[in-house]
Amino acid sequence: MTPDEERAAYVALALTPGIGAKRLAALLHHCHTATGALSAPFALWCTVPGITRAAATALKESSAPQGTRALAVVHEMGGQCVLPTDPGWPEALKHIPDPPTLLFALGDLSLLERPAVAVVGSRDHSFYGAEVCREVVSRIAGAGVAVVSGMARGLDAVAHSVALDAGGATIGVLGNGLGVIYPSANRKLYERVADQGLLLTEFPPGDRPGIGAFPRRNRLISGLARVTVVIEAASGSGTLITVGTALAQGRDVMAIPGNITSPTSVGTNRLIRDGAE
Repeated sequence: MTPDEERAAYVALALTPGIGAKRLAALLHHCHTATGALSAPFALWCTVPGITRAAATALKESSAPQGTRALAVVHEMGGQCVLPTDPGWPEALKHIPDPPTLLFALGDLSLLERPAVAVVGSRDHSFYGAEVCREVVSRIAGAGVAVVSGMARGLDAVAHSVALDAGGATIGVLGNGLGVIYPSANRKLYERVADQGLLLTEFPPGDRPGIGAFPRRNRLISGLARVTVVIEAASGSGTLITVGTALAQGRDVMAIPGNITSPTSVGTNRLIRDGAE
């Protein structure tokens, strides 16, 4: 077994549907190596704590060549796959609930070593929201702090763009695989962040966004940051999911007060009412 074979086996396991951090850790503990875990018989998988028959069935469909292909594709893109045992793995993600089992990265991995602030907000923002976002992000970027956001349209896109315009660092966390531009209107931003910042995802290259992808992305946005700043958020906004993950991770949450008649300020004003700084 070579290091490359072991790495490919680990990637195949990590990308198996239903095999999260806890189940993967149990498999590695029980079988000692990723190669051993991937090649184990069905009956043995079923004896591993936490591995259900459904999870064992999913493992039957996985193979080391799948991991090899994912590694080859990300390498062809100019990116890399980072595992928890690699030196570049972000310290901030080691102790969050449901940590990622791997990350695919395109851009400057050294940005993960910087202190970071997550800036999130409404896709359908107001003029006020955009102005405040520019002010907040330019100051964060000017202080040498990385700006983390979700590469969505609206205030996410404003945050990434302003950080780069200010000569600062930005990390875009994707709800899909590298090579997929979503939304398509953000193509130029995607290329710019890949070139001047860092794109990060736990989804394999070419993976389209699916059900549950964006809440999973949101936990990484807040997990990478010391504090999450909410610029604007309507009642029931997906932005508030990021607030929930930040609080579950023990991170601070800050919110921008807004016009009491603006629908996009309902969520932020409620956060302030409930104790956000």
